[in-house]
Amino acid sequence: MSRPIQINNHPFRFLLYLEWILLAISVITSVIPHPSPRFSSKFPELTILNLTIFGLMGLRLPTGNHIMKIIYTACGISLIFITGLFGGRADRLFPFLYIILVTRSCLIFQLPGRLSVTFLSFTLFLLTLMYRMPRYPLPPHAQERFRYFTLSLSLVFGLSLVFVLLLMNTVLSERQSREELAIANEKLRQYALRIENQATLEERTRIAREIHDSLGHSLTALNLQLETALKLYQANPDQAYSFLARAKELGSKALQDVRHSVSTMRSHPLQNQSLSEAIDTLAEDFQRSNNIILHSQINLVHPLSTEVNTAIYRILQESLTNISKHAKATEVNLEVSVNRGSLHLIIQDNGRGFDIQQNTTGFGLKSMRDRTLALGGKFSINTAFGCGCQITVDIPLGRLI
Repeated sequence: MSRPIQINNHPFRFLLYLEWILLAISVITSVIPHPSPRFSSKFPELTILNLTIFGLMGLRLPTGNHIMKIIYTACGISLIFITGLFGGRADRLFPFLYIILVTRSCLIFQLPGRLSVTFLSFTLFLLTLMYRMPRYPLPPHAQERFRYFTLSLSLVFGLSLVFVLLLMNTVLSERQSREELAIANEKLRQYALRIENQATLEERTRIAREIHDSLGHSLTALNLQLETALKLYQANPDQAYSFLARAKELGSKALQDVRHSVSTMRSHPLQNQSLSEAIDTLAEDFQRSNNIILHSQINLVHPLSTEVNTAIYRILQESLTNISKHAKATEVNLEVSVNRGSLHLIIQDNGRGFDIQQNTTGFGLKSMRDRTLALGGKFSINTAFGCGCQITVDIPLGRLI
């Protein structure tokens, strides 16, 4: 069951204040005496009581039980109708009470209920006008004026009800849209937080695996070289020196692995460089560190977004890392170009290749595939034993430029 609308959770507090102002004016007009008996209140106490009860009803609007909504609205209509019949001068303000009733119905009913209350309010307004018509004959010109006044008042009141109904529907729809948007934003924020946590966990797993596979192996071999050099230091200094030299090489390689792991953790890998400059730097480091020839062909005319630049750089970085570790290649061809609104990336090596049916679940390949799919692109691998490997990435740019 929905929570009733009260002062503390009223969606439009100013409407509640406006109701109190109109009701206070109605009470005052019913209390102040009028010199003409025609406009004096027949039962001022009844009018004040009705208006007080009607005002107190606005402090708690039912929103759950449909029967309670109908009973609540029926009581409000009865109070207004009685006030219109016996209110004297207060009946001049009872159309505003019908407007208050329609406003309340918009808060508790759906559109069919709102339309029903609006139509019923207009009908009761016409009945009240007919009841207040003079009982004695009028001159022809007075009758014409009275009919014109009655018709004009009815049209104005009907249009007022329609305006209030449309205005409330618009305001409520906008409020509902804002609430749905806030809920969607909260869900999106939570989803983004989960994605961020998952990405952080995967990155930690990858770095831990890389440290275990590269740095751990280098440090283990370094430790063995140093132990052997210590044992041979007095008996065979020349051989011990060769083990120390090998240990130094292993130490340099371990330091290089640490620097590589740290570089992959940078949040801005391009460091204010363009993608072409960053690729050139990455290619130079790759050739210098692995003694592998890399042929690059980069054709980027328009600047790309940060998301595309970062994704392409990381894919290249991961591809070259896999080539240096597993491919045993001597030559790599790299091509990056933009053609017909899409970015094309091709990385091909002449290494030993691998069985594509068994080696496509590694973290590196999965990371490259996920980065490509996140941008709406296509990722494909073409390889076989002894035939090298070719990685192709196609990313539609569109609004990503």
